[in-house]
Order: sequence, then C-alpha cells, then structure tokens
Amino acid sequence: MKYLIVGLGNIGPEYHETRHNIGFMVVDAFAKEAGKSFVDGRYGFTTSVSVKGRQLLLLKPSTYMNLSGNAVRYWMQKENIPLENVLIIVDDLALPFGTLRLKSKGSDAGHNGLKHIAATLGTTNYARLRFGIGNEFPRGGQIDFVLGHFEEEDWKTMDERLKTAGEIIKSFCLAGIDITMNQFNKK
Repeated sequence: MKYLIVGLGNIGPEYHETRHNIGFMVVDAFAKEAGKSFVDGRYGFTTSVSVKGRQLLLLKPSTYMNLSGNAVRYWMQKENIPLENVLIIVDDLALPFGTLRLKSKGSDAGHNGLKHIAATLGTTNYARLRFGIGNEFPRGGQIDFVLGHFEEEDWKTMDERLKTAGEIIKSFCLAGIDITMNQFNKK
C-alpha cells in the first residue's frame, strides 16, 4: 500500500523554520528518523520511507504554498495513490502551539495551501494533520506572524511535538484515520 504524506511549506532560505513551514519540518523530522534524505524532483522534494510494509512517499512541494495542489495532484497520479491515502500536514493559527489535530476532511480555514489543494482535487475530503502555531500577534500582524520564526519557548517542546506528529503519520498509514483520530486528538 502506498501513501502520500505532504508537508506544506515554502521553499527558500528566508522561509526555513518559519511557522508557515511546519509541514516541511514534520516530514523532514520523519525522514531524518528513518535515515532518509530528500531528492529534488518534479513539483517538489521527495523521499520514500517504508513502515511495516507500507510505502510512504514524503513530499515537500516546491510550488510555494499557494500552488500546493499542483504538486499533490502530480504525485498522486504519478504514484497511483488514492485520495484516502493522502495526508496533508499544515500549520494552523486556530490551535495553540504544538496542538496536533487530525481530520478526515474539512474547510481550508483560510489556509491558501489547503484552498489550492481543494480547488485542484475538486474536493475537501482529504486527511489533514493540523499543527498549531498559536496566534499571538497584534491585529493586522497575521502575515508577519505566520511567516515569522518560532519563539524560544516553542523550541523547548518542538522535538517532542515533531516526534508525536511522526507517530500520527505512522498510525494513519497502519491503523487508519478513525483509530488515529480517536487515539491522538484527545491529547
């Protein structure tokens, strides 16, 4: 069984380890734990990880956030991966920092990456793992906050949060979305 695990983010050193790039950070940590590194390919950087007989294609789109759907559609078609085996990892302003919420479908909640994926695939019925980045910004400061770097306080629990996100990815592929949501969304 094949799975497409997509970490959303923006390419370029100016976006490295910004809040908006938490999706990249999650798949980077997952690949690193598996001893894998990404290769530059069509529409993004990919690597494959095997988990108990399941093949996970990890993708970091190189399309920039607003065009993420192009990369998702391309790799789904190229690798013949069904929609129910796709997981999108995304930053979420509505959740406190480090909160992880797995959902089987839903709105884009104003997130341009999710908006483009939904428009490109023609559905919002795809799994997404929302990684809370908090919302401690002044009125009108949302863009600067999202494109800003994590606070020192956030880094104290970052490794543990990234590890938990990796456990959610594995559970999604091995146990399915319902069991995984029941197990991890309570925490």
